[in-house]
Amino acid sequence: MDLALRGKVVAITGGSEGIGRATALRFAAEGAKVAICARRPEVLNAFAEELKKTGCDVLAVVADAAKPGDAERFIDETVKRFGRIDAVINNAGGTGQSPFDTVDDKAWQSDIDIKVFAHIRTARAAIPHMKKQGGGRIISLNMVAAKTPFEGTFPTTISRAAGLALTKALSKELAADNILVNAVAVGKIKSKQQERRATRTGIPVEEHYAKTGKTIPLGRVGEAEEVANVIAFLASDAASYVTGCCINVDGGLAGVL
Repeated sequence: MDLALRGKVVAITGGSEGIGRATALRFAAEGAKVAICARRPEVLNAFAEELKKTGCDVLAVVADAAKPGDAERFIDETVKRFGRIDAVINNAGGTGQSPFDTVDDKAWQSDIDIKVFAHIRTARAAIPHMKKQGGGRIISLNMVAAKTPFEGTFPTTISRAAGLALTKALSKELAADNILVNAVAVGKIKSKQQERRATRTGIPVEEHYAKTGKTIPLGRVGEAEEVANVIAFLASDAASYVTGCCINVDGGLAGVL
């Protein structure tokens, strides 16, 4: 299916690894112009060079989406370079999951900064440009734990739930401006974070994935590319009547729709 993304301008936070990296590659394959930001310049710039080899028009900005001013600067530099912004992909984040009584104020604030305030700031910076050009897409990565909270998933389950509320409220407020706002809730997806978790427990990565896959109805851990496919769909004209939704990409893990 031709998603009609050629020439579209897409800005992706946390765009150098994992789902962000896979998403950037997916949009590049569709002929989109891609802006990516991340905190580590060496990783970011190496991936930007890889994207350029595919023929993609790329902008790489060293920025920490959790810091006031960085997300706004990323959006501003994207518009300055490409003249517009068609889609913002809020991907920067982590999976901090601990028992409630072990999470201090600093951990709470850090989690909220990257999973709530970063999304607020990118949206706030991009919306005026999208309104001026007649529309756009805001797509935020989330987790199924936001819908089905479990014990020991603090602070992530709370900040992610706030992200869902932001998605729904913005979708209603921006619908008249043809700005569609959606979220993608992931389950267990192969990532550097999963690999680090395996290393900490002393289990080979493939064994860790095999063990984790047994807890998932589809029997395996998901691939970052499978998440990227759904994000690309939501950014495309094929999803022109989809807003205020959160699509689960979790192999059937969540107990709710």
